Amino acid sequence: MKTVASFLSSLLLATAAHANEPAAAPAKPDLGKGGTIASQVCAACHTADGSRGSPANPILQGQHAEYLVKQLTEFKAGKRKNAIMNGMAAPLSEEDMRNVAAFYASKTAKPGFAKNKDTVALGEKIWRGGIAERAVPACAGCHGPTGAGIPSQYPRLSGQHGDYVEAQMNAFRSGARANAPMMMTIAAKMNDKEIKAVSDYVAGLR
Repeated sequence: MKTVASFLSSLLLATAAHANEPAAAPAKPDLGKGGTIASQVCAACHTADGSRGSPANPILQGQHAEYLVKQLTEFKAGKRKNAIMNGMAAPLSEEDMRNVAAFYASKTAKPGFAKNKDTVALGEKIWRGGIAERAVPACAGCHGPTGAGIPSQYPRLSGQHGDYVEAQMNAFRSGARANAPMMMTIAAKMNDKEIKAVSDYVAGLR
């Protein structure tokens, strides 16, 4: 009996010690594998390096890897709805997502330009100061004065296609995109002119 008790005691101690060990850190993303996924899966819509493709699709070049992983994860889970992206994300593993996100994040984003000079002042006003009378916060408060964003929290927006940003703002406002409650609340307080102005302003940020 003493032998059995001694064995059980040792087993419990070993289990407890193992439980206290820090979890192994995920493997470092493989940019080569990420580049392969980008060229074989993503390039048709986002170009091979995520640069300035169709204005209907986001520029991925220079975007924070953490943000890209979050979006891919939510596309795969159906939390963010998009018929094309839901299908594209479905077969990707967590490792695939981290690899392709790191690949795009490793690229230097190219600058963009605002298209409508008549709305730049309004866009800048909203970006820097918000809309006080409707409690719309300054965009710069979360995305930074230059639109650089904050890794793990807020996406980089500087140089992003204005058309794409406008479409996403409208989707937040309508509820069609529901994976960012804060943005849904903000967009709901903005009119078409304000959304269009700040979206175009974003395109020229650098």
